[in-house]
Amino acid sequence: MTASLALDYAAAFVFALTGALAASRAQLDIIGFFFLAGLTAVGGGTLRDLFLGRETVFWVADPTPLAIACTAALIVFFTAHLLESRLKVLVWLDAVALAIAVAAGVSVAAELGQLAPIVLVMGVVTGTFGGLMRDVVANEVPLVLKQGELYVTAALAGAGAAVAAPLLSGADVAPVLACIAVTFALRAGSLAFGWRLPVYRARPPRS
Repeated sequence: MTASLALDYAAAFVFALTGALAASRAQLDIIGFFFLAGLTAVGGGTLRDLFLGRETVFWVADPTPLAIACTAALIVFFTAHLLESRLKVLVWLDAVALAIAVAAGVSVAAELGQLAPIVLVMGVVTGTFGGLMRDVVANEVPLVLKQGELYVTAALAGAGAAVAAPLLSGADVAPVLACIAVTFALRAGSLAFGWRLPVYRARPPRS
């Protein structure tokens, strides 16, 4: 198993948990759980593979991510009622999934020999679009659009760390570890400590 495939599997599982939690908050039936978990699990990776022109989208070539997503949906369907705050768990699991998925996107693009700008974009696409699809379908304000929060910024910084890591270390795992660490640290800091970027403030036109 390649590193990128292992990361895709891990990201699919954690993102599927968040999709199923969103389904529980929307009080969907079990099929709704499967659908939302699967959409969240493979959404970002699907767009990545289409953009990169891969011969076959990763979950079509190997349906294992779908089985992983269904397993995650079942776990949440029978245990979500035990959680004190499903939204809080969803947000933190999403932060973990974001970090893993960005690393997966970076790894796939790098394996295909893409240039650094494409590697950065594919990391962001893989990390953010599954959660964006989940929130839109569940009729929630997308986490990626929460005012000032570090989300896309965290994904971009993590992808940048992965690109820079080979220049600083000869270890094969350095890009993946750097990507996961930087992405999660920034996203977690935004959630726990309120780290923000300045947001646009409208001003009255000059007379």
